[in-house]
Amino acid sequence: MSYSIDKIRNICLLGHGGNGKTSLAESMLFLTGATDRLGKASDGTTVSDFDAEEIRRKISIGDSAMYCDFNGVKINIIDTPGYFDFAGEVKQALRVADAGVLVCSAKDGVTVGAEKSWKLLGEANAPRAIFISRIDEENSSYEKTFQALRDAFGGSVCPLVAPIMDGEKVTGFIEVATKKAYKLGANGKSTEMPMPDNMKDTLAEYYDMLSENAAETDEALMDKFGSEEFTVEEILGALGNGIAERSICPVFCGSSTALWGVDLFLKAIAGYFPAPSEGGKPVDEKGQTAAIVYKTISDQYGKFSLFKVVSGKVTNDMTLVNPRTETSEKIGHIYVMQGKKNVEVTEVTCGDLGAVSKLTDTRTGDTLCNPAITKPLPGIVYDSPCYSMCINPKVKGQEDKIAVGLQKLAEEDRTFTYVNNAETHQLVISGAGDMHLDILCSKLKNKFGVEVVLTPARVPYREKIRKTYEAHGRHKKQTGGHGQFADVKIRFEPQEEHEEMIFADEVFGGSVPKNFFPAVEKGLRECTAKGVLAGYPMVFLKAVLFDGDFHPVDSSEMAFKTAASLAYKELVNANPVILEPIGKLMAKIPDASMGDIMSDISSKRRGTVLGMTADGGMQIVEAEVPMAEMSSYAIDLRSLTQGRGSFTLEFIRYAETPAAVQQKIIDDAKKAHEAEAE
Repeated sequence: MSYSIDKIRNICLLGHGGNGKTSLAESMLFLTGATDRLGKASDGTTVSDFDAEEIRRKISIGDSAMYCDFNGVKINIIDTPGYFDFAGEVKQALRVADAGVLVCSAKDGVTVGAEKSWKLLGEANAPRAIFISRIDEENSSYEKTFQALRDAFGGSVCPLVAPIMDGEKVTGFIEVATKKAYKLGANGKSTEMPMPDNMKDTLAEYYDMLSENAAETDEALMDKFGSEEFTVEEILGALGNGIAERSICPVFCGSSTALWGVDLFLKAIAGYFPAPSEGGKPVDEKGQTAAIVYKTISDQYGKFSLFKVVSGKVTNDMTLVNPRTETSEKIGHIYVMQGKKNVEVTEVTCGDLGAVSKLTDTRTGDTLCNPAITKPLPGIVYDSPCYSMCINPKVKGQEDKIAVGLQKLAEEDRTFTYVNNAETHQLVISGAGDMHLDILCSKLKNKFGVEVVLTPARVPYREKIRKTYEAHGRHKKQTGGHGQFADVKIRFEPQEEHEEMIFADEVFGGSVPKNFFPAVEKGLRECTAKGVLAGYPMVFLKAVLFDGDFHPVDSSEMAFKTAASLAYKELVNANPVILEPIGKLMAKIPDASMGDIMSDISSKRRGTVLGMTADGGMQIVEAEVPMAEMSSYAIDLRSLTQGRGSFTLEFIRYAETPAAVQQKIIDDAKKAHEAEAE
């Protein structure tokens, strides 16, 4: 069934892990008849958590698309993960949602996840609402949670649905905008009842909050505010405008497991939430076809590309162009998604969400459009990976299986990267944190049949000399017939022009024939791949061949390469030192964590703080730190700031290591070489 754009609502559920997003989505599907049973995350029976890892861990790790019909309005629901390692999934959902619903627990109040979700909603400029969940549980408090939300997020937060309490027990709900009261009915169906006396003062207080916010949406209402009461139509109209313009953030409440308050939430979504043409993202119902791919589901059998139509419509007989690759994609089978279940349709209309299978050259964030359109739609910007580990197969010989698996996983998860480090000869995988990498490893095992182990990634150190040294390399070998002979004198000097070795010659009188100069240079360049202290590349080296000797019969290119390598070994006398990579750290942290962070940077990580800048209740700390000390920083910063901190780290230069650190690097390298030899 196709829906017109005014009958479509696209919402995403976001918030701290464990606060009930998946349960809320499940109750919405059940109440509207989209499912015939109420699944539970703890049992692994929900529509949205269908991935094997989600069922095993009992958490959401990817966003999931579902839909239901409420009174002729199609509500597309995107359930997102609450754990910080999967923030990229939230950004994908916000790219196509026309409103975000922050789900908070009445037991936990304003959590770090709620703060982060609110920030993401602001960055996406998305209309927002809040659903306070789990109000039926012990030690829950709607009132305390609502006040904490208002204190944290400001006056735009105002109540739309609030519980009716009889002591500690919830007996019904009030709908603030209409001043109606509802008692709890069977199967989640609320039925209207007279307003209880004990709720009249609370209703008046909440109605004043809502009226004040409503007045700010319209000059006529502002003139009327304070002198006479708004009509129901006026306040509901202002509510819709205020949500779309982000000046009103309505607060709902209920219990997803008991099905309390969910029907009032559905009623508000259908009645007041913005349609795709009202949510701030440009859409064109009559334009040429254009769609944004916001998620990819990939496995060993193929892939689904999930999209939102932002112009025209997508039908199953189209050929669309991907402007990024300039390739054509044949649209064959198209679907609407109900979790893992795909329902085939013939068209997806403007503003709606759909999916297409078997695209050949399209990834998440790409545009699919009519060939006449040449400019892609804005894509999805992800945070850079900040936690890296070396990945290896448990059983040697399965490196190719890892590569194939990672390539497939990268099609559906663009928040991690993997690279073969040419210097350290390691395959390094980078993601948002330890849980992220752990889940990727589990998927490699379950989907692609390869077990892997993660170990700390090696640091790409360098070596250089600090003084000029004249070295002598002499190679002489006599074996019957032609022998081998070469003699070179080379002056090694430190230089600052560039990392690669500079070779020069100052040979006079033909002591070394010019035709052997290239062999000397080649021999030295091969040697610089391994330094004389710990086997790391030798950089910023200048080698000047200034003298030597040769034999007219026994000298050869190989002999001069060998002589050059013998001279190179004498660099141990040129005051060599190990260089370590230094990174520029930009850490955004709460004011309260400043002392712990400063101490951690200077004492634990050998860093130097360069400055601090205030940024709205947060501090941005700029520092230079050895990158060897930063492997666990993503985890440690999260611990030190209770998850509120974030950072970026980028390489800026190499610097000499302190003596104590250098000796440890040498000892570790020696142990590694001995282990490899065994």
